[in-house]
Amino acid sequence: MSRENAIRNGKRILAALRHYVVFFLLIAFVISCCMLLFLHTMQTSVGITFTEKGIRTAAILTMGNVLFLSFLCTVIDAVRRRFFVERPVRRIVEGAGKIMRGDFSARIEPFHSINSDAGFDVIIDYFNRMAEELSGVETLRTDFIANVSHELKTPLAVMQNYGTMLQSPDLTEEQRMEYARAITEQSRRLADLITNILKLNRLENQQIYPAVKRYDLGEQLAECLLQFEDTWEKKNIDIKTDIEEEVFIESDGELLSLVWNNLFSNAFKFTEPGGTVSVSLMTQGELAAVRVTDTGCGISPETGRHIFEKFYQGDTSHATQGNGLGLALVKRVVDIVGGDISVESEVGQGSTFTVKIRRAADGDSQKNH
Repeated sequence: MSRENAIRNGKRILAALRHYVVFFLLIAFVISCCMLLFLHTMQTSVGITFTEKGIRTAAILTMGNVLFLSFLCTVIDAVRRRFFVERPVRRIVEGAGKIMRGDFSARIEPFHSINSDAGFDVIIDYFNRMAEELSGVETLRTDFIANVSHELKTPLAVMQNYGTMLQSPDLTEEQRMEYARAITEQSRRLADLITNILKLNRLENQQIYPAVKRYDLGEQLAECLLQFEDTWEKKNIDIKTDIEEEVFIESDGELLSLVWNNLFSNAFKFTEPGGTVSVSLMTQGELAAVRVTDTGCGISPETGRHIFEKFYQGDTSHATQGNGLGLALVKRVVDIVGGDISVESEVGQGSTFTVKIRRAADGDSQKNH
């Protein structure tokens, strides 16, 4: 540290000497010009003749004044730099150091100097905004890691328990099949979780770019819905569809299939046996509106405000059926394709998710059809 201090002090001395030389040259030039102009005016206008001794004395006094004024300007500049440059810089450097060490709560107090609008207060304001954003990102990252760890731990613990129970020699064949099905189900849940995490990560890091093409949205909805035929038959769920024909959009079909599959999956998941799931598609001006309605448990207004956040699960009684990433994926995909998604729900009355996407022009749609 002593060597670093010596180097720092040496740099300061060299900087002070450099500033002094600059002021000396500037002041010497100005005063010399003024003196020459003054002497020339005195000789031509007044007719005063200066002796060699007088000129030498004047030169010495002028040099002394130049040296003194240069020193005075250097001191004033040093004081100015210390209070109006070095202090703000030191405060900003200290704040940046805290950020580098992981302390995202670091904030810098503004100086409110006379020229703060064009000075360091502007930099400090942007620094504080950056620190606030980094703090939010760090909080999200910490929560994400904690939630992922919890979601990974739960199915692994279940698989471990059932695996241990399968080692018991006195199990019946029915029990073995039950435990094996439980392990398979938890492994599927774990695989879905990892898949969704990877998809969400790629979406948020903009590693997936939409492959835009024109296609019939109604046909895609029907195809995605038919994938859940076994589910609605097992739960005896009534399916109602109202899909307008020849509604074409220009978007990424593969990405949007994630939206419909997740919305349908949630609708069947939270709808009790004997309930109803409705799917509708209609045009609204330049938009195509898709509504997925269920008669499930519904969600509260508080849950509705957070429903598209990662790992958020308002109904903990159904937590084992999902991992809280499906609707986060839906929201991100809808944002990427330039659409809009909203939810209307009432506890005990079911939920309606509405997705609106800009549709293709009618002329182009007919031509492609």
